[in-house]
Amino acid sequence: MEEQELPPESAQRPYSKNAHTEELVDHYWGSINYISSLIKASELKAGLILSFYGILLNFIFQSIDGIFDATSNNPMLYVLIGAWFFCTAASIFYCVRCFIPKIEGNYDKNIFFFGDVISKFGSIKEFAKTFYKVSVDEEQLFGQLGEQIYIISKIAAWKFRNVKRAIRLLALGLIVLFITASYYIILTVVL
Repeated sequence: MEEQELPPESAQRPYSKNAHTEELVDHYWGSINYISSLIKASELKAGLILSFYGILLNFIFQSIDGIFDATSNNPMLYVLIGAWFFCTAASIFYCVRCFIPKIEGNYDKNIFFFGDVISKFGSIKEFAKTFYKVSVDEEQLFGQLGEQIYIISKIAAWKFRNVKRAIRLLALGLIVLFITASYYIILTVVL
């Protein structure tokens, strides 16, 4: 007897508009989770920069008395210290700014945004009904998820801009600190 060849698995099932809905939902949530992890990474980097400043400032403040005693009348040293202080303060400002919660509220209400959930959908029962209604309507569901991806991407970009500025100012501050230390050494050897 001759075996009959079965049609491919996709031909056995009738075509469904929703055949890839589950994969699309996973794709959208995967994108949201990825962008959320980028936000956490930016905050981690800002925290590491702040920790570095904590160690550096502790070291500097422990030895600051000796620096000012040896060179109390040198304006160039004060300019260099001022420039370093400005770079450090600005870098710390951008690090702290990265930790500030950023909420983008100038968009339509979204069932996936916690602020809208409690303020724009009425009571708990009304929200549950709206959530279900949006969840079964693919077009609305993917529209809401797509909007949320856009909004958190905007937040992640803002946080990374702050981290980038903090890192650049950290590098500039370290260069100024190196120049200041070199100038101080030259002053103490000459005097």
